[in-house]
Amino acid sequence: MSHTSDILRVVTWNIHKGVQGLGPVRRLEIHNIGHAVEQLDADLVCLQEVRRMHRREEKHFNRWPELPQAEFLAPEGYESVYRTNAVTRHGEHGNALLSRWPVLSHQHEDMSDHRFEQRGLLHAQVLVSGRAVHVVVVHLGLVPASRVRQTEQLLRYIDREMPTDAPVLVAGDFNDWGTGLGQRMALAGFREWREQPTPTYPSRLPLNQLDHVYVRGLQPLGAMVPSGRIWRRMSDHLPLVAEFALGT
Repeated sequence: MSHTSDILRVVTWNIHKGVQGLGPVRRLEIHNIGHAVEQLDADLVCLQEVRRMHRREEKHFNRWPELPQAEFLAPEGYESVYRTNAVTRHGEHGNALLSRWPVLSHQHEDMSDHRFEQRGLLHAQVLVSGRAVHVVVVHLGLVPASRVRQTEQLLRYIDREMPTDAPVLVAGDFNDWGTGLGQRMALAGFREWREQPTPTYPSRLPLNQLDHVYVRGLQPLGAMVPSGRIWRRMSDHLPLVAEFALGT
């Protein structure tokens, strides 16, 4: 995949809070994820399951970053935007956007469908080559009916908050195990690259594409998922890399 100034490269990645494994054998991967983000060289990096802080993990790992994960992962010269979805006993986590381009504004909307799962969307307006692009980072729920309702809420939010002629990009972990969310997005005028399969989950043997980048007012050019042992180790999801033409 080439990368020029008239092409927007976008990554979406569920980073599993920067930690892999369970119990005493769990390992800190946030430093490797930071190197990977730099290597991917994207204009926009849309992240889910990003820790703002976690008191227990800070004590467990010697190399736990002092900065919140979104700030820690932002390459030099990038802006980072983070909003919390879930507050837990020891900390909180949510969605983040790392942007090579200036961020004009950002806001958050709660998408929790029931009390057992705290979910949300992060909406940022980014100035790309002099044009405002609306970027929405989402992480939908595990319950199929919840995902349908959350997708309907997402589309209502877009109708309410964004001009119909504005470029819009929606990226994230849709957790879409056969719920047909792609069809709902298509009916609302959103497209994604579908020329070849790009499964992202589970990272060790990717079988399904849970992670998507849908666009309106941009032209999909291609998408790929990095492969190899180093990528499989960092999270339970693989990153999805997609490119789009900015248009005029």
